[in-house]
Amino acid sequence: MKKILLLGSGELGKEFVISAKRKGQYVIACDSYAGAPAMQVADECEVFKMLDGDALEQVVRKHKPDIIVPEIEAIRTERLYGFEEAGIQVVPSARAVNYTMNRKAIRDLAAKELGLKTAKYFYAKTFDELQAAAAEIGFPCVVKPLMSSSGKGQSVVKSADDLQHAWEYGCSAARGDIKEVIIEEFIHFDSEITLLTVTQQNGPTLFCPPIGHVQINGDYRESFQPAPIDPDHLAEAQRMADKVTRALTGAGIWGVEFFLSHKNGVYFSELSPRPHDTGMVTLGGTQNLNEFELHCRAVLGLPIPGIKQERMGASAVILSPIASTERPNYRGMEEVVKEEDTYLRIFGKPSTRLNRRMGVVLCYAPLGSDINALRDKCKRLAAKVEVY
Repeated sequence: MKKILLLGSGELGKEFVISAKRKGQYVIACDSYAGAPAMQVADECEVFKMLDGDALEQVVRKHKPDIIVPEIEAIRTERLYGFEEAGIQVVPSARAVNYTMNRKAIRDLAAKELGLKTAKYFYAKTFDELQAAAAEIGFPCVVKPLMSSSGKGQSVVKSADDLQHAWEYGCSAARGDIKEVIIEEFIHFDSEITLLTVTQQNGPTLFCPPIGHVQINGDYRESFQPAPIDPDHLAEAQRMADKVTRALTGAGIWGVEFFLSHKNGVYFSELSPRPHDTGMVTLGGTQNLNEFELHCRAVLGLPIPGIKQERMGASAVILSPIASTERPNYRGMEEVVKEEDTYLRIFGKPSTRLNRRMGVVLCYAPLGSDINALRDKCKRLAAKVEVY
């Protein structure tokens, strides 16, 4: 048995804990608020400010974990190097978590060191630098904080008149101490995918069937698997994913995001060294092993004989239309569960905020079915669940 310290206890962490508990592991779930989803299924829990490095040190000293599994980005990632040097396994590695927390580090690694195709980009520490970079790239362009997640602080800038708002929004939504933004060329892509990539302690790198997804303001709203993709583009995406995960080192599952253009090919976009929100579609049995089972096996060094597509699937999120500190209620669940080939997952979050993700609907169908019809069904059913 291993003692696992989970940093971040949202819905993705909850599914990881379930996988770990099914393998006899001991899990301490941590987050900044009590009653977080993963805490409901873990052995112990700790509540502290996740960006408080000293508090993190105290929790590590208290529990003496064998493994630290970050589930979110907003933690003091630089402290992970010390834990790793002390003999604690950091998932997938301290290097990986630190690089992917900072868009400058991961983008420079991908574009400059590894030669992966990315959007043209610049950095700006001042508004004047932002104006100069936008003039160089042209409009529209995309402005993001160097450190953020779930689309927070991200803007599509259509003209110079939008730059002031993009600068203020990007700086206000940044996580950590860095007040700097990245300005990217706007890629006119035909579709975007997540390529779940599994690196192992003692085994080859494996790839899940590609997952298509739709994001609004940088936040996941629906996903579907398998995403239609040109075989040559898929091979190129796999090559890029293998290259960047090898450079970052470590074992676990990675959500590697790509833009696909029929005209210009495959662009590397972003990378998360943990289960990916769009990968929740795998909870619908689309694969022989869902992304959380894959992550758990990779973390524990257990063999993964292979990844097989079992059926087609779609997911659609359930959002809160309200903000409240009270535990939410739900209406319309019976409309979902009476449908065939459908699952409902309510995450169990103890409070709501506007557009907070509170659950997900999963629909599946045999391989070869109409993926668009499946997506429409899933979104229709998710809309029937009301949070109040």
